[in-house]
Amino acid sequence: MSLVPSVDLQDFTSGDAIRKEKFISEIGKAFEEIGFVALSGHFLSQELVDDLYSEIKKFFELEQKVKDSYEIPGIGGQRGYTSFGKEHAKGRKEGDLKEFWHFGQYVENNPKLEAQYPSNVIVKELPDFNRIGKEAYKMLEKTAKYVLRALALHLELEETYFDEFIKNGNSILRPIHYPPITEEPKNAVRAAAHGDINLITLLMGAHGKGLQVMNHQGEWIDAIAMPDQLMINVGDMLSRLTNNKLKSTIHQVVNPPKELWGTSRYSIPFFMHPISEMPLNCLENCIDSENPKGFEDITAGEFLNERLIELGLIKK
Repeated sequence: MSLVPSVDLQDFTSGDAIRKEKFISEIGKAFEEIGFVALSGHFLSQELVDDLYSEIKKFFELEQKVKDSYEIPGIGGQRGYTSFGKEHAKGRKEGDLKEFWHFGQYVENNPKLEAQYPSNVIVKELPDFNRIGKEAYKMLEKTAKYVLRALALHLELEETYFDEFIKNGNSILRPIHYPPITEEPKNAVRAAAHGDINLITLLMGAHGKGLQVMNHQGEWIDAIAMPDQLMINVGDMLSRLTNNKLKSTIHQVVNPPKELWGTSRYSIPFFMHPISEMPLNCLENCIDSENPKGFEDITAGEFLNERLIELGLIKK
């Protein structure tokens, strides 16, 4: 199937110290060696997963002019709809062969952040779309919190080190539709090789071939999860924070073989972002004579802004 290691979050949440330690060790090793794991035992029920897929398929099947009405100018695609081919990988001119939607944070007890983040966009044609999107967002955020607690312990930090930075963080749930390919793509793929910007990414929908990750030998390997698993990877923010101890792995979504061009592909990544003020300065215990400090000090907000400019989503 896949060369990506599998872990079970229920080992961490079981209350059994030995199982908890096993999970910390397994995910820490995987994130140091390849930067990806397939995770079971998360907080999404199968019913919620099925409902979410049903709603996003309904949305992407709406008429183009209806979808276009949900593309909000001036916010760099942070909420609502982004049409086909708008986003490209860093360093590439060709737009990726995808369209997508963004659900963002549901801020609690923080009027300052509520004013700062764009509002979520309500799809009036689909009465359950936003309710189910919010529920999935919350369950993925909860899953990510426990993964980061395990990583904090692996990094010899206090278990809840990340909690204050991810509460009301600028996280994004992105249902993606890769439409059927109708003609030979000119240098374009469904998602060109890239690293993620954020702390960690939780991906629903890596069940068939398409997603590939680059190992340390520079080889592309298929990353395929079981239907009940999420694929989780390290983003650039966590890589910076840990002075590259935890690896942000380059990955891509390749075009299918020609006989499958007529099929759509859906995937739903959750990008776990902290609040903008979080310092991404390299942790002292990840710096030594063999691994000198490799990154300048920067906040999460400053780093995100830099990367959105590189991706063509916001203008300088």
